[in-house]
Amino acid sequence: MRFVPDGRRYAGLLFAAAPVATVLATPIAGAAFVLAGAATLHFFRDPPRSPPSSGVVSPADGRVSVVREEDDRLRVGVFMNVTDVHVNRAPIAGTVREVEHVPGAHRPAFSKDSDRNERVHLRIDAAEGAAGPAGALDGTEVELTQIAGAFARRIHPWVEPGATVERGNRVGHIAFGSRADVLFPSVVDRSDLDVSTGDTVRAGKSVLATVESATDETA
Repeated sequence: MRFVPDGRRYAGLLFAAAPVATVLATPIAGAAFVLAGAATLHFFRDPPRSPPSSGVVSPADGRVSVVREEDDRLRVGVFMNVTDVHVNRAPIAGTVREVEHVPGAHRPAFSKDSDRNERVHLRIDAAEGAAGPAGALDGTEVELTQIAGAFARRIHPWVEPGATVERGNRVGHIAFGSRADVLFPSVVDRSDLDVSTGDTVRAGKSVLATVESATDETA
């Protein structure tokens, strides 16, 4: 199993403390540190994913908590709870045009107030054929937003402007939570969506929308 680098570091500290706690306190205390280390590794796991042959894929594991229109664009948000994988993935193939950090609050990601939370916007210019041979998304912008929550204080984008990504590539991680949104271009409407509020999705595997078809390379 692959793990996010921060997870190995945090878990290593807990595992290293286990024998010390056993000697200075009790075996139960040592066992507690071992369990905490194992839970940390589980939280920071990074399993391999292969995108399906078509569709704009989910950027995160979790539950669809937001489906709404913003002017002429659709936003779909995925809420990650503590048991979900927190590695985020590119919804389409393209070039990262901008990585913007926006300071803000740390409200629970499932609340309406989370729209003012700290966030990172990854703006991706869709590659030719990013959504199928008809080129429905060619040259448009798809925005992936990593949103902090009540406990998530560290958003880690793993790409920089100019980077080329394929659909389903790893593009970042949110430590201890929270939400990842996709803001679609105006050519995508509700009839193109394959998910509804409350649906469970997996990063890089579940299809959020089908616009014509998608034949990008896998991660």
